Amino acid sequence: MPTGPAVAEPLSGEERIARLPHRVRGALRRAAPALVLYATARLVGLAVAAAVASRAHRPLWITLGDSWDSKWYAGIAQNGYGTTIAGRTPGFTYTDLAFFPLYPALQRTLATLIPLHMTVAGLVVAWLSAFAAAWGIYAVGESLHGRRTGIVLALLWGILPHAVVETMAYSESLMTALSAWSLYAVLTRRWLWSGALALLAGLTRPNAVAVAMAVLCAAGLALRRSRRDRRDWRIWASAALAPLGWLGYLSWVGSRSGGPLGYFKIQQGWGSHFDFGVSELRFLKGVFTDRDTPPHLAYYMGAAVIFAGLAALVLLVLDRPPLPVLVYSIVLVAIAIGGSKFYACKPRFLLPAFPLMLPAAIALARARPRTTAVLLPAVAVVSAAYGAYSLFYADTAP
Repeated sequence: MPTGPAVAEPLSGEERIARLPHRVRGALRRAAPALVLYATARLVGLAVAAAVASRAHRPLWITLGDSWDSKWYAGIAQNGYGTTIAGRTPGFTYTDLAFFPLYPALQRTLATLIPLHMTVAGLVVAWLSAFAAAWGIYAVGESLHGRRTGIVLALLWGILPHAVVETMAYSESLMTALSAWSLYAVLTRRWLWSGALALLAGLTRPNAVAVAMAVLCAAGLALRRSRRDRRDWRIWASAALAPLGWLGYLSWVGSRSGGPLGYFKIQQGWGSHFDFGVSELRFLKGVFTDRDTPPHLAYYMGAAVIFAGLAALVLLVLDRPPLPVLVYSIVLVAIAIGGSKFYACKPRFLLPAFPLMLPAAIALARARPRTTAVLLPAVAVVSAAYGAYSLFYADTAP
């Protein structure tokens, strides 16, 4: 007699591992349009930068891979920690302990294995990280609002005004990749992956504490809502793992610099501290009202991105995203705006805050194809032009 449909037996761990390559290939095929569009946008940006570099008689690869923060990362990758430089401003001391270790560690590993020049290794790590970040951003957008939104979201990340940073030997792309995939793991309840990726993200940049807080909030919410989840050791493990990278590096720096707050003292040596946005407001007031402040496009662009970021955060809140996505975005915005100094770099600090673009991506995904076909290339042209300007003509770090 019929006994009803057969129930599929759960896959064993070995069977899941065997099927993993097929799942990855399938996911890559789905993300392919987003990745192609993202790569195209960044190649256009590089082409414009190369043309400007030729006109300015400056090597593009050196500018991308051996300037500003890239020099510090290359120094750590080459010689380890221990470099300290007296600042031009009295009381300022610049030390490489301000830079988190994962990016230079990957840079050194790649340069040792292939081998490559340290500058080239740094660029390769950054470009691979940017590709992985675009894929993770697409995955988050698709899981929340469908494939079309995911494609637009990944493209928007590639045509931001400061998207040139994604192709520089900086750590923002690596942090964004790890954070995006950690958030995706949270959204799909892959708890161990979410905690492990958040741990690694915490070893990339100081503001990566945002993804650790997002994972902790997600775990806390799951444990509160479900008695069954309270018995799931993977959720507890995810919550335990998530902050370990960030806390571990701060603890290590504290052991070398005389106390648990050693890292924050090092940041003060760079002139940076958290003042809840007081200095940011003073800076913005000076840019728009102080006649003695020299006009600087990077400052105006920084101010515009800050205002746009705040507006985007309001729209994101109104869209009611999952709590981890919202927490991640709020923490990144708070750190970017609440910190002092490096005002022209604030848009770069917001690069990992890709969920802020979700409302725009949803709107563009629903718009007429003609509107999208006109608007997005226009934004890409502006991004490429500003990227070239910030590399070769701005007096501040991108």
